[in-house]
Amino acid sequence: MRNTRGHGGILCTYFHFSLSAMRNIFDLSTINKAIPSNGSVELPELEEGIELDQPWNVVVHNDPVNLMSYVVKVFVKVLEFSQAKAEKHMWEVHKKGRSIVWSGNRERGELYVQQLHAYLLLATLEQSV
Repeated sequence: MRNTRGHGGILCTYFHFSLSAMRNIFDLSTINKAIPSNGSVELPELEEGIELDQPWNVVVHNDPVNLMSYVVKVFVKVLEFSQAKAEKHMWEVHKKGRSIVWSGNRERGELYVQQLHAYLLLATLEQSV
């Protein structure tokens, strides 16, 4: 590891590798040994009954902080709900303590939870049963 003065006098640290060390790190012979000569790789069999793409639910929970009108506005903005649908889910959160506001693939659900958190709503992602 070496320290040098970089742009604008900022101390920069970088690693110095010898060429032989780099060859040892990227030794292709070990990779080639792991691949069968015919080029096919056997995949493990999946157990029956396991669904690979089960839906995930975005659940909004009740909190004592946010106003009902604010929750409705967030639902309309983030989830693109109509005013009526946003109010329906807001009342479900208020009365039952939670509401499933979206169901689908995990990545999109994680994005919605993150966006709802940015608006300070209490939201979780749960796997659908």
